[in-house]
Amino acid sequence: MIQLYNNTCAQISKRITQNYSTSFSIGIKLFSKDLREPIYNIYGFVRIADEIVDTFFDHDRKYLLANFRSETFEAINTRISINPILQSFQLTVHEFDIDLELIDSFLKSMEMDLSKVSYKNDEYNSYVYGSAESVGLMCLKVFTKNDSLLFNKLKPYAQKLGSAFQKVNFLRDVNTDLEYRGRLYFPDIKDIDQLDSSVRDNFENQIDKEFNESLRGILKLPLAVKMGVFVAYIYYRTLFNKLRGKSIQEIREKRIRVSSFTKIYLLIKSYFVIKIFNSSTAQ
Repeated sequence: MIQLYNNTCAQISKRITQNYSTSFSIGIKLFSKDLREPIYNIYGFVRIADEIVDTFFDHDRKYLLANFRSETFEAINTRISINPILQSFQLTVHEFDIDLELIDSFLKSMEMDLSKVSYKNDEYNSYVYGSAESVGLMCLKVFTKNDSLLFNKLKPYAQKLGSAFQKVNFLRDVNTDLEYRGRLYFPDIKDIDQLDSSVRDNFENQIDKEFNESLRGILKLPLAVKMGVFVAYIYYRTLFNKLRGKSIQEIREKRIRVSSFTKIYLLIKSYFVIKIFNSSTAQ
């Protein structure tokens, strides 16, 4: 009967993913069937922690996050949880031998969101690693199916991709982060007025470089996940291109999005790009 419970928990993680991120949901649907559920389970875990620090302002967020941390590691240690999200997550942690350091780093970054409003460069790098790169590495553990050699080969690329995704989010959400959460996610920037064109150019060039480097790794991924990750990559790359060069005032006045029509176009384009690449490398 435990399987019925596990299946129900997995469905809840899947629903959370679908409700919160259409782009990632589309990418996950392109994975081989056996790898979709574990990625939903990781995303469900990550999303709940993120919600605690980003939206539960009318509640004791510090207590809630501390409790979530405690329950997370208890679920992993005991291999059971009455929290459906943590039950799904712990199953994935054990199946794919996800390093506890990745989970701890992620939760530490979430804890930083409870008090930090700006970041010095070293703090910023730690935050990005925990909030984004560690999540990419959790997913890579699933993608490589416990193949440690392949994991270590692709690890730097996964970190670059996670970092690029997160920094695009920082740029897109600068108004929401500042107005509603009092945060600025740019290294050594304490005031929005410091975010001048030279700082922006450096930040955007860094994102561009990370995207370019991560693409090399995406093309080396197993066929079972390559298409799905590439779609997420090209969605975010397109979003970044729409943001790049716009003034902070423009970004703050109107949230920049990739339209549904454009997403469909990019999905079709991605299919042919990956198909052609796979055919050329198979020869």
